[in-house]
Amino acid sequence: MTSSPPAERGALAERIGPAEAAHPGQSGFRLLSDGTEAFLIRAQSARLAVQSLDVQTYIWHADLTGAYLGQVLLDAADRGVRVRLLVDDLDARAKNDGFAALAAHPNIEVRLFNPWATRNGKLSLAGESAFSFERINRRMHNKSWIADNRIAVVGGRNVGDEYFGAGEEVNFIDLDFAMLGPVVRDVSKTFDRFWNSPSAYPMEVLDPDGVNEAALLKLRNALASRAAEARESRYAAALRGDDLVERMVAGEWPLQWSSKYEFVSDDPGKVTMKKRDVKRTHVGVSIVPMLQSARARVAIISPYFVPGKEVTGGFSRMAAAGRSVRVLTNSLVANDVAAVHGGYSRYRMALLEGGVQLWELKPTGSPGNSSMFGSSGASLHTKAFVVDGEKLFVGSYNLDPRSTWLNCEQGVLVEDAVLARELESLFEHQIAAAHAWRVTLERGKMRWSDGQSTFDRDPEASGWQRFQAWATRFLRLDAQL
Repeated sequence: MTSSPPAERGALAERIGPAEAAHPGQSGFRLLSDGTEAFLIRAQSARLAVQSLDVQTYIWHADLTGAYLGQVLLDAADRGVRVRLLVDDLDARAKNDGFAALAAHPNIEVRLFNPWATRNGKLSLAGESAFSFERINRRMHNKSWIADNRIAVVGGRNVGDEYFGAGEEVNFIDLDFAMLGPVVRDVSKTFDRFWNSPSAYPMEVLDPDGVNEAALLKLRNALASRAAEARESRYAAALRGDDLVERMVAGEWPLQWSSKYEFVSDDPGKVTMKKRDVKRTHVGVSIVPMLQSARARVAIISPYFVPGKEVTGGFSRMAAAGRSVRVLTNSLVANDVAAVHGGYSRYRMALLEGGVQLWELKPTGSPGNSSMFGSSGASLHTKAFVVDGEKLFVGSYNLDPRSTWLNCEQGVLVEDAVLARELESLFEHQIAAAHAWRVTLERGKMRWSDGQSTFDRDPEASGWQRFQAWATRFLRLDAQL
């Protein structure tokens, strides 16, 4: 099965079609740094769709925003829209019943990527994971939201409260691209490759008994209950009063058009390769020339940053040549995966000695990442690079071995000075003393400082976090991070 052609009728076609016609050969891009805006463009584009919705994600939480968007997809299917939902099974297995229920709708198809054969039970999960570790260890990390093949959202966000600034405790600082034009069809082609991959299994095959009308009715009732709660949220209020799509194409919502872009994605067969094959890790291969092309400066945002010897050496050589190399990653206390920090910390000293500038995010939210529940906690989840204020990359790819060799990733490279400067501004904001610690060397020892307080070891981290990072560093598990 393949994607539908761009819709020729409906609100999205009417609003986006003329904008595309006015920019032949170009695609439109907007950076989505605000969580509420990122949520709204997904919800609103789905509500306006009349022909097709294709959604690909690594995680879909059954929380407030996840339930709301689930209801939006179900409403679209009830209107006759063809809905295809592709979810990685690392998260989906625990929500098997809900996905099976959705698949019972005649206009909704659900496929799970690289799934477990067993559909419930922790013992069976552990057993299959142990005996099939090489396969299970490889995941689909892609995130795409495509409505009527007219508008697409890709980037770092999964579906869940913490990705949209709605978490009660911690929210992710994240980034997506909203896109119009030919690039949307590029995203659709990649979606088709994953959808038709041998690793994508229909729910009817995985759990035929769970795909039934009774399960769908039960899900409808559950979503209706959650929808009542969601109607009181700031998301529902904003959705009722703001037409982001119309504002975007009218020029009231800044959008940059460019013909110099490339949508890149790994081969879905990457999850089955026995040996490292650069032909299947398209994203990593595409990013290297971009970074190496820097004449003056590079800024990198990578929440899970495990550079290894090769990248550490490359960045150090760039710095030695007089080029500015700046990296923002999570501090140990802000990292939601403390073990990854252990891999990063093995190279931290060498990076600093090589002239690479490092900042680590504090566990406190920035003004642009406030939660509807008043949460002040934050963790970095943005995956983005900007070169010379001219070129940028936004996607799902972390600078670590897992993204390079184990998981399937995707992203967009764009050459546009306005977008690049916008990303540089976001970087500058996030490395400000209020939001991050600068890591430096003083007399051969590392120091963390925000200009007011200075630390001689990872600031504010708990003993348990320090132990996890130490264990990963000691066991040298970099290849799994």
